[in-house]
Amino acid sequence: MRHEKATRLLDLARMLAGSAEGMTLDEMARALDVGRRTAERMRDAVWTAFPQMEAIDDPPTKRFRIPSGLDGVFQTPTAEELAALRTAADGYKASGAEARAASLYALEGKLLSALRGAARRKVAPDVEALVQAETIAVHAGPRPFEDQALLTAIRTAIKGLSALSFRYEGGSTPGRTREVTPLGVLFGRSNYLVASEGAGGPRSWRLDRMSDLKVLDKPASPPEDFSLQAFADESFGIYHDEIQDVVLRIKPEGAEDALRWRFHATQKVTQEEDGSVLVTFRAGGMRELAWHLFTWGDKIEIVGPQALKEKMIEELREAGRAHGAW
Repeated sequence: MRHEKATRLLDLARMLAGSAEGMTLDEMARALDVGRRTAERMRDAVWTAFPQMEAIDDPPTKRFRIPSGLDGVFQTPTAEELAALRTAADGYKASGAEARAASLYALEGKLLSALRGAARRKVAPDVEALVQAETIAVHAGPRPFEDQALLTAIRTAIKGLSALSFRYEGGSTPGRTREVTPLGVLFGRSNYLVASEGAGGPRSWRLDRMSDLKVLDKPASPPEDFSLQAFADESFGIYHDEIQDVVLRIKPEGAEDALRWRFHATQKVTQEEDGSVLVTFRAGGMRELAWHLFTWGDKIEIVGPQALKEKMIEELREAGRAHGAW
């Protein structure tokens, strides 16, 4: 128990050393999943161990941080952490996400080079053993397009609040040069730039359809109230269209799987008296949702909206015609 308490205090010290703006007591409590009084006692214990910690006025509260960081002895990664990093990098590489894989491999190299010789020799065999014993299953699907130079240019524009221009081979006018305000990147089965063009709202642009990308010497700031996560949550997958109230009923024989399944970030799940499960959420992207629901077979019923029912029937008819069913 004492070891566990010491570990949690060290975790808090790492958080405070890794935060540039510092953390409030409420943020510490949420991060550690403890009450505010417990967070206050843990902060005081860390302050005793690391007297360089400082308090910053941020009315109506205060923020706390360890500005000089922690000594390397407190930062040595474990074999499990290094193995998780390698496995994630290997998973990215296997799925075609070469740019993100390269970043993680580079991070692994930096971490290992920062270790003292004895620590590196001690952890290396355990890392290799875990990497050999754990892997990520690669699922069928499109390989995401990731060009390092393209991603670097997009990130440069986002960090510099600059406009982007590119030739886009998609949409209603293929080949047209676009000038946009970059808002973020969505990684998935296909990768997309989220950006706004002119006075229009945010929309998604597939990276593999972009060419001649340039960072312009023109300011382009995102709207203050824009949230990339909120934008992503408006759709099922990537496709954005009219937001609908989705209601799904999973039959009792599929209830166990449904209770462990995440259909959408905003979902609400209710177990009914007959053993079925009711899932509700708001989203666009009815075509992609219909594609996913097909994998549930007869275990799922679309209660609403009508547009989703019609899209499912349309997709089933198309598949049936392609395979000679009618």
